[in-house]
Amino acid sequence: MALLFRNSTYALITALAARRPVHLAFAWLHGNPKTIMDWQKELVEIPAPPYGEEARGEWLAARFGEAGLQQVETDAAGNVWGVLAAAGLPPESTGPVVLLSAHLDTVFPAGTPIHAVVEGDRLKAPGACDNGAGLAGMLALAHALIQGGVELPPTLVFLGNVGEEGEGDLRGVRHVYQQSGMEGRIAAHIVLDGAGSDTAVTQAIGSSRYQVNITGPGGHSFTDAGTPNPIAVLAVALAALAGVDVPEEPRTTVNFGTIRGGTSVNSIPESAQAAIDFRSTAPEQLVRLEVALHRAVEHAVRSANAPFKGGQGRGAVSYSVAKIGERPAAVLPEDSPLMAALCAVDRHLGLRTDLRLGSTDANLPLSLGVPALSLGAGGEGGAAHTLGEWYCAKNRELGLRRVLLLTLAMLEWAAEQ
Repeated sequence: MALLFRNSTYALITALAARRPVHLAFAWLHGNPKTIMDWQKELVEIPAPPYGEEARGEWLAARFGEAGLQQVETDAAGNVWGVLAAAGLPPESTGPVVLLSAHLDTVFPAGTPIHAVVEGDRLKAPGACDNGAGLAGMLALAHALIQGGVELPPTLVFLGNVGEEGEGDLRGVRHVYQQSGMEGRIAAHIVLDGAGSDTAVTQAIGSSRYQVNITGPGGHSFTDAGTPNPIAVLAVALAALAGVDVPEEPRTTVNFGTIRGGTSVNSIPESAQAAIDFRSTAPEQLVRLEVALHRAVEHAVRSANAPFKGGQGRGAVSYSVAKIGERPAAVLPEDSPLMAALCAVDRHLGLRTDLRLGSTDANLPLSLGVPALSLGAGGEGGAAHTLGEWYCAKNRELGLRRVLLLTLAMLEWAAEQ
């Protein structure tokens, strides 16, 4: 049946798009641009800093209920769930499901001033695009499917998940695949993240993140001169790491994200810290860089401690290297039914499929062998992760039609399994 699906995907998409309930769902999307933008403005004004997504989650749960989704609940991690059950099946059915998700969190810390401004079809606010667009788009799709009376073969699950950004380290989707009881049931996972109507992230960039901490006795800059300086030691280590060759292919990067330490210009600091990010499409490169990091720090500390016998005594410095985040590298196979469905949908809509690599919630399911990708929820956006972030709803309807058809196609495929 899976082979049959691949050989007839375009015909399936054409047939799906011709169904009257799907036309009614499209009509709902076409007729409610202001409602969708109002949702987006309202949700982005609710702060959702890392590990502080609760208020936005409560808002989404209320909107899920208003849309008519069943089994709306918030799990132990803070993820918000809603279920659109298959025709003739109770919402608590244990069969296969397709998961449609969008992350709740933003990169902006608590206390960031947020004043959303709408001018025509344009919204300006921190998080307007990433991921206000994804959340508003997901909610619009729930309304469109329900208002259109679209009957589903298996169940479609909606998820507003926590922990996609930064140090969240994909904790929301990790909970889904490790502790939610949904393990083994997810036939396909479609992630809505940001704007766009013709791109798709099908290759997951792997990343490893570390915090390096150098500590010492500290002291006065003049009277205690000669005492190893943790900032200087850290700088030596980072300079050595910056000199490590990284290949252009597979693409690999090293970034020093933050560095902190010291209390005054005339004090030898007692500590210094740095946060470091490695990214690559190849897992072996991440391992190589981890080894290089440990060697650089160990060498810098050993050199600083050389005057102290055995690296001991009041003047010596010590160190720790802790992994603070990890995202697996993976790729959606070219022969995946999800890839076939995406290409067929884009052909039907007259879009050129632009496949990209990125680091999203799709990393985890892809690494587990679950067909997954990340799509924009239509429209355009810019200045992501800055206070000047913006979103324009131009072509939002096209992007949401794309997601709706792709979701329905994967539900049909899941029913065959």
